[in-house]
Amino acid sequence: MAFGSFDNSNGASHTVSEINMVPLIDVMLVLLVIFIITAPLLSHSIKINVPQASSQPVEQEPKVIDLAVDAGGQFFWNEAPISADELTSRFAAEAVLDPQPELRIRADLNTRYEVLAQVMSSAKAAGLKRLGFITRPGSDKAASPGAAAPAPQSHGADAPAAPPPAPAPAR
Repeated sequence: MAFGSFDNSNGASHTVSEINMVPLIDVMLVLLVIFIITAPLLSHSIKINVPQASSQPVEQEPKVIDLAVDAGGQFFWNEAPISADELTSRFAAEAVLDPQPELRIRADLNTRYEVLAQVMSSAKAAGLKRLGFITRPGSDKAASPGAAAPAPQSHGADAPAAPPPAPAPAR
């Protein structure tokens, strides 16, 4: 191993191109000692009696409240008529249950929005968090705002049925 000196008396200076292995060996020895000391500690365990739990989930079927509102503003709680004052107290009673039931509102087509807004604000004030609306799927013509409603047809005993349209003449 060649070492350089601090005096430049010989005139030719050369660099040391060898790796100093002493610090690397020191680090490796320290790591070896650490692993020798900690290895027995990792295999040591304490025996305890832990409780056993079942891994099956609890099946809770959520309760559903069906609130119907007709065109006149009359309320029906699960198909039973109810007043607006009683509705607020029932909302408060259902809000404290766990799990909280889902309130599903069915409204008549001609129900005023003001009535629905009052129902929703009353449910929120009582603490109900799950709210949904029940709708009936309709045809695309009836759903579009500019479409005209189909004319009512009467096929009673006193009104004759309309004859089928005549076929177009062939050319």
